[in-house]
Amino acid sequence: MKNIYLFNEGYGLEKMILGGKGANLVEMKKIGLPIPNGLIATTVACKNYFKNENCLSVDMIKDIKEGIKKLEIETGKEFEGENPLLVSVRSGAPVSMPGMMDTILNLGLNDNTVQKLIEKTKNEKFVYEIYLRFIEMFAEIVKGVSREKFVKIKEYSKEKTYEEIIEAFKGLYWIETGEFFPENPEEQILMAIESIFKSWNNERAKIYRQLNNIDESMGTAVVVQEMVFGNFNALSGTGVAFTRNPSTGENELFGEYLLEAQGEDIVAGIRTP
Repeated sequence: MKNIYLFNEGYGLEKMILGGKGANLVEMKKIGLPIPNGLIATTVACKNYFKNENCLSVDMIKDIKEGIKKLEIETGKEFEGENPLLVSVRSGAPVSMPGMMDTILNLGLNDNTVQKLIEKTKNEKFVYEIYLRFIEMFAEIVKGVSREKFVKIKEYSKEKTYEEIIEAFKGLYWIETGEFFPENPEEQILMAIESIFKSWNNERAKIYRQLNNIDESMGTAVVVQEMVFGNFNALSGTGVAFTRNPSTGENELFGEYLLEAQGEDIVAGIRTP
């Protein structure tokens, strides 16, 4: 049993290994749906993480790095390359636990890739906005820095340039953690996967499992997937779709969407879809 599976490698493995999200993505890949490529850190890797005193083993780190290299080949993109690869990092427990664990979007950004993306997209506002969002999400989820502190910086920085706000965000990160914000994408991914494993044992996840009689020992998988950008422009969006109406149970397609938004905007209920 491997620690890491690409979507095209995991067919036939059950969701107790790949997690619900991972198993479904593997199935979609198998039947040829055009989904973004990715890899899955298994529930076995999560359990080994806890057995190893909440620390990624040497073998696990090696497997993650090898998986990243395969993902770069599969996508035709490279972290810090001319066509930069950005990914989301999401939890994926075997049993659905909506909103109980963590997600990080736009991972792989740094001062270098931001400039390459601006050149590629010709959309400076979009690139700087996802960079700010990434720093904020990473700081909150990986290091426990309150998101409200970043919101306040934005409120008091309306006359400042994006570059100045980014420096202020990184300054807050340093003040709160005593560390510089990580610029290396490999380091970002290792830290993100570790934080998602840890989120299996956060307080809200524990309470949710107790209330719903979910086995504590299952652990969570982690899905690392190539980013798509629903917030790129007014013709971009994000949404959710159901094969039944989730309110009435009626057998009809039902969906909601937001234009110029990323997935967490609709899931978190920040905006009305």
